[in-house]
This record gives sequence, structure tokens and C-alpha cells, in this order.
Amino acid sequence: MIKVDISNVWGEIALPDLLALEKDVAAAHNTLMQGDGAGNDFLGWLKLPAEKPTEEMLRIQAAAERIRSDSDVFVVIGIGGSYLGPRAAIELLQGPNHNIGKGKGNPQIFFAGNGLSTRHWNELCRLLENKDFSIAIISKSGTTTEPAIATRALREILERKYGPEGAKARTYAITDPAKGALRQMATEEGWETFVIPPNVGGRFSVLTAVGLLPMAVAGIDIAAVMKGAYNCKEAYDLRSFENPVWQYAAVRNLLYRRGKAIELFESFEPGFKMFGGWWQQLFGESEGKDGKGLFPVTAEFTADLHSLGQMIQQGKRNIFETMVRFDAPEDRYTIGSDDKDLDGLNYLTGKNLDFVDEKAYLGTVAAHVDGGVPVITMDMGALDDAKLGEMFYFLELCCGVSAYMLGVNPFNQPGVEFYKRNMFQLLGKPGYETK
Repeated sequence: MIKVDISNVWGEIALPDLLALEKDVAAAHNTLMQGDGAGNDFLGWLKLPAEKPTEEMLRIQAAAERIRSDSDVFVVIGIGGSYLGPRAAIELLQGPNHNIGKGKGNPQIFFAGNGLSTRHWNELCRLLENKDFSIAIISKSGTTTEPAIATRALREILERKYGPEGAKARTYAITDPAKGALRQMATEEGWETFVIPPNVGGRFSVLTAVGLLPMAVAGIDIAAVMKGAYNCKEAYDLRSFENPVWQYAAVRNLLYRRGKAIELFESFEPGFKMFGGWWQQLFGESEGKDGKGLFPVTAEFTADLHSLGQMIQQGKRNIFETMVRFDAPEDRYTIGSDDKDLDGLNYLTGKNLDFVDEKAYLGTVAAHVDGGVPVITMDMGALDDAKLGEMFYFLELCCGVSAYMLGVNPFNQPGVEFYKRNMFQLLGKPGYETK
């Protein structure tokens, strides 16, 4: 079980404050699990974890093996949860440089359709030159602007390179089971398809084919991922403050009530950056409405201590931190000696890098707490495929409970449509001329 350490928040809140919140967190948890709250038609993610591979998972694994065997590159087209989840998973387990040296048998994985940058598109085209590649189009509707543009362009490249039949065999769609433009397109073109359940929203979709197909192509054991999430279902249904879900949800809500407006979600792992981005969307879209919600920000330590450290230490006291820790890996690096010792590091000779990392973490916590910044620590334990599934499901549970405590619908995002409406009007999209 993930351990949540709240010992470094007591300067800001007191134990009686937490205990007084027991009824609120219990009610929010009950609302989530009983499915009688706002947005309850989007609770399908609660039942996604599987103890054994399902028929859909077996199809995903088979498709992933085909892609691994015939493609140097796999391009995942999607935006929001359609790309943040799978990219978070791959980079956390394999590192931000995971594509270096890969090819057929273990393809590179790139992401498209998550922005409108011409420079990014030109770079992708260069990366695809002289490469065999396949694509996965991830969208419930198929009409979201950014992935729709990327889909149109990549389909053209595929058909030019492989012909219509060859392109069809290299195109996969992950979409609604019955409706939408992408479903119609996939049916007409004869692509292999996987389902995004209608009762699962995008930011909660990482344990569907949305996340599982890219993970499987990357060589991640998706059965272990799902088993890790499955083991959460009972472990985190504990209805007391022994449950780390309760601890995290309750403390962050208490800090919010004490005027903390920003939560900084961070790790000392560079590969954690995109996982932080996934968390940022999960909590930002779920809680940021009705004039409420913590502003979620992610950071990478120790790198960002050399940019954000001054603000955290002595800036406005409206933030708290959630630090994510992992057990050290089995392969260790030991710091060597130097006869001249010009860098002054000989006092660390014989120490491993994880020893230094641990002391940096402890020193950072002490400094920030002394500076008036409460710190929650999440100890994840050993990082592997099963732990990844546990982390995704754990944080989704935390988000649902926390949002219901806040009094908002965790599963809608009405504000997202406002920028689209303005953009469509400026672009001259039919039907938006006077809106």
C-alpha cells in the first residue's frame, strides 16, 4: 500500500482539524463508491482494473506484438488524457530518453495531435523519414481539432508510403464503441478498433486501451499494470484515516481551507515529469470549477530547486507540496574518488547516488517546512509495472473523493469548451459565426 506521510503539515493544521473532517471524507468516499453523486454516469473507471487479462487486453497485446514486429515507430495521436496517461506511464518506467536506440522489435513511440505547433509537426516528419511506422488514433469523437489535423496528415503519409491496404493494416482507432466521427471512419476504412467505454472520461481512461495499447507497444506488462490496479480496489476501500486516500484527500482540502491555493506535485525522478502532467490534468479538470479548486503544478527536483526553490522558500505562503518518493533501484552508482579533489567531493567517496538523493530530499523537506510550506510525502515503494497501475488507480480515487469533498462534479469540464468556441469563430468554422 502507498504510504502518505502527513507529519510535515502539522504546523499549518492540527490533528483535531483532521479528525473533525472524518464525516466529510467518509461521505465523499461513500458518494463515489455508491455512485449517487454528480457525474455518476462517468464512474466506469472504478471497474476497469482486472485480476486476469480480459478479452480486450488479449486483443491489445496481440495488436501490440504486430506493431512491435513491423514498425520502427509507433505514433500515438491524442490530446489531454488520450496522450498524458500513456506518455506518463512509459516515461516513468523507462525514462524520458526511452526512444534512443529503439527500432523494429521495440519501436520508438512518439505523440502527435496534442498541439498546433508547426515546428513540432516538422520534427515528427523528420523522425518518420525512412521509418516503418504505425499509428493509433485516440478520440471519443474524432472531431477534436488538434488530433483531427494530425490524423488527416498522418493518414496521408501512410497511404502514400504503403498504399490504402497497407495503411489500413497500420492504423488503429481507440474510440467510442458505437458513435462519433472516428467510429464511423474506422468502420468505413476497416481499421482495427479498441473501445473507450462511454462511462469513462478522458482523464480517467489510462487503464483502458487508451493507455494499455501504447504501454504494451513499449514493452510494459499490461497484465501486471492491471493487477496492480486491481489490488487497490479492496486495499483502498478502507473507511478510516488509516486509508492513505483519506489522508491525502482530507489534508489537501484542509490546507485549501487554510488559504493554500497551489499544490506543487513533485518527485526527484526526471521520468516523473509527464506523470506529474497526468496528475495535473486529473485534478485540474476535476476540481477547477465553480470558482473553487487548488491550482495544480508539477516540478522535478533537484533540477527545479535551482529555479523554483527561491519562490518556494521565501515567496508568498499560498502553496503546499506533495513529494513522491520511490525505493532506490537495484542498480546503484557509487561515487568515486579523485586525487586532486578540486570539486571537493571526496567526502562522498564510496557513497552511492541514492544516499545523496535521500539527503537532498530530507534537507529540502526540512528547509521548506521551516520556511512555512507544508509538505505531504507519498512513499510509493518499489517502482515496477504493478506499482504503476496502483499509482494511477490510487490517485483517481483520491481525486474523486477530494472533488466531492470540495462540492464539485469531478467528471465534467465545462470550461474547456470556451477556448474552442472562440477559436472556431476565429477560424470561421460553420455554425460558430454568431456564437
